[in-house]
Amino acid sequence: MSDLDAVFDHIEEHRETYLERLIDYLRHPSISAHDIGIREVAALLVDKLKSLGMTAEAIPTAGHPMVLGRRSDVPGAPTVLLYGHYDVQPADPLEAWDSPPFEPTLRNGRVYARGAGDNKGQHFAQLLAIEAHLAVHGTLPCNVIVLLEGEEEIGSPRIADFVRDHADLLKADLVITADGPLHPSGRSIVEFGVRGMAGFDLVARTGRTDAHSGNHGGTMPNAIWTLVHLLATMKTPQGEITIDGLHDPIILPTNAERAAADALPVDIAGYMEEMGVARLDAPADRPFHDRLMFHPTLTINGLHGGYDGPGTKTVLPCAAVAKCDIRLVPDMTPDQVLACVRAHVARHAPEVEVIPRGGMLPSRTSIESPFSAVIVDAIRAARSEDPLMYPSAGGSLPDYVFTKILGVPAFVVPYANADEANHAPNENLEVELFYAGIRTGAALLNKLGEMKRSA
Repeated sequence: MSDLDAVFDHIEEHRETYLERLIDYLRHPSISAHDIGIREVAALLVDKLKSLGMTAEAIPTAGHPMVLGRRSDVPGAPTVLLYGHYDVQPADPLEAWDSPPFEPTLRNGRVYARGAGDNKGQHFAQLLAIEAHLAVHGTLPCNVIVLLEGEEEIGSPRIADFVRDHADLLKADLVITADGPLHPSGRSIVEFGVRGMAGFDLVARTGRTDAHSGNHGGTMPNAIWTLVHLLATMKTPQGEITIDGLHDPIILPTNAERAAADALPVDIAGYMEEMGVARLDAPADRPFHDRLMFHPTLTINGLHGGYDGPGTKTVLPCAAVAKCDIRLVPDMTPDQVLACVRAHVARHAPEVEVIPRGGMLPSRTSIESPFSAVIVDAIRAARSEDPLMYPSAGGSLPDYVFTKILGVPAFVVPYANADEANHAPNENLEVELFYAGIRTGAALLNKLGEMKRSA
């Protein structure tokens, strides 16, 4: 029996106990937006990491603490940094939950609770993988750093400074994040990057107060029309973003990334039915996965102003706000994007104010990294399948702190079901995928350890 098979057997023997412990963990709220339970859960995690023989602490920040654990068992072996976050989204609206969000409930082979998939269930699976190796062999096959953040659900505002300030404690050869969903088919995936994001408000004020649309219509400018006309200059009906300079830094995908994206399965009709849409967004001829990986987007998140109550109010609004975000691909930056937006607004609607609302750099690891084959081999060992290779995810995670500040490759290896309902009522995690996540985490440690033996 191989070392890894012995660990797999141990995991199988402890399935029931692992599930009970996950349920106990999920009972503890840790809502970063409301500062509920954060320090209590951080303390629980420090105790857990210490029980794994790690040097562990909850390191204070100006906001919520970072939980950091380190264990070096094998000189010369790779060091993997396992990143996750212990904070969760608020559970509102509570009435939409079929069972209380912090009273984990088993139904239909799933555990329902806030944080089940995002991200407690996934990083807890990683910790149990470490525990399983130690229980069977008394040591780990490679060196491990665990970093669990308490502010991911509020945009990770302090992680970049934390990583810069503690780079000496975070020296690793690679970073693996278990977060997000598997492919809708249930097949494993490996993500080699994420898009970044720049958020901003466009604020128009055209008068001192709202006015009568008859007495002042035609003389007083309308703030909503001001924004509508401005927004129309920023993106064409054909889907082209027309903000000068926005695309200048973009790096085209490599041949390997292009081939990986083209190889991804896609059911466009099924997607359209699921989302209730009659067409994909423009441009119509853009390949499905290209839209999510290789191109920036401009999204109007909300347009607010004037009267939107029942009945009619013939008002001419003096103020309006458009909330927007732009998703970024390498090598765009939030600062560069906002500078382009400001210049565009100054040219087309100089009376409109641009208010930044935070941002995040994109990140991309080469799909030809030497660790890619190791990760694929580990997933194959744990799940008897080859994963789908995603050059990038469409959303945003703070991977840039690893690739750009620490300068190491970073990979996302999700464990959760595609319909995990993260951020929504009835968030859930399939129990079998939780176990598969523990096996995958154990196999990753094992295969990384084999890199030293084969060196």
